[in-house]
Amino acid sequence: MTQMLYQALAGLVVAVHFGFVLFVVLGGLLVLRWKRLAWVHLPAAVWGALIEYAGWICPLTHLEKALRHRAGVAGYEGGFIYNHMLAILYPEGLTREIQIVLGTTVLVLNLGIYAVLLSRWAFRRSRV
Repeated sequence: MTQMLYQALAGLVVAVHFGFVLFVVLGGLLVLRWKRLAWVHLPAAVWGALIEYAGWICPLTHLEKALRHRAGVAGYEGGFIYNHMLAILYPEGLTREIQIVLGTTVLVLNLGIYAVLLSRWAFRRSRV
């Protein structure tokens, strides 16, 4: 029973991690609709880019691996989460160069979104 619990918790961590990655990459689009979300998204985007540029491993990865170890699971097998999300979070052949490209993509995409947002705010203020 406890092995199943640790396996389920590891799967939950993967799902949260995947959601966080999506939020880092695309959260700026949500900010276009809900401006106050920028207070959460900006630090998340900076953290995501920093992880890639510095070559660090996200603490969620360590947590997931620890839970898998406690569950007695050595690899990533079975189910939707393991077969689809893990390949995105932990791609084979991930190099420093690819990490730099990923970090730059996150920065450029979000800088573009925030530039649009700031220009909208400036336009609205100029009309008042």
